[in-house]
Amino acid sequence: MSKRLTIRDWAEDDRPREKMLRKSAFALSDAELLAILIGSGNAEETAVELSRRILHDSADNLNELAKLSVSELCKNYKGIGQAKALTIVAAMELGKRRKATEFLQHQKITFSKDAALLFERYLADLQQEEFWAAFLDHKLQLIDVCRISQGSRSSTTVDMKILLKLALEKSAHAMMVAHNHLSCSEEPSNEDFAITEKIKKACKTVEIKLVDHIIIARGNYYSFADHNFME
Repeated sequence: MSKRLTIRDWAEDDRPREKMLRKSAFALSDAELLAILIGSGNAEETAVELSRRILHDSADNLNELAKLSVSELCKNYKGIGQAKALTIVAAMELGKRRKATEFLQHQKITFSKDAALLFERYLADLQQEEFWAAFLDHKLQLIDVCRISQGSRSSTTVDMKILLKLALEKSAHAMMVAHNHLSCSEEPSNEDFAITEKIKKACKTVEIKLVDHIIIARGNYYSFADHNFME
């Protein structure tokens, strides 16, 4: 029986770390980059082979990979312990935060698609519902984005005192709010309409304009402003 090759047996230009040093990170495939993160595979697979399988199970989509939890990675993949799983999840979170930071720089929120793009970075990969707010200045430029509350798989609540306190602390002239649906439907529920009306009334008491309420759901979104509910 022939000896199984490990990554150390590969040609130097094919090893992920050496390839990255010689040709830059851009030259590596997603699987090779993931292999550098996990460092080693298992008795049957090299780090690259294991990484390819993890990505394949995520439809070769990094957004799907980002949805996996530490426990899911440990449970489903031999050779992925807690430390490696934490490294993967941390890398996915850093990528998400980098996108959010780029968006925050001098970004003006004019249309619902702008708001949806912003909030999707925070809400798309969650396993529970959360409620977020984007605080805007008088030119509708972004001041900050904050999570207001975390809920369950089917609902979340909004503390009006916390929402308004943050808006006033940040000297916001306007705000947009958003939450996620774990289902594939972005259509608002009766509770969604009720909470939107409640936030509108609360904002009026402190002379802050509620520009929109966005629902994020599996790549789609619903805008209350687009449906004339902000008037």
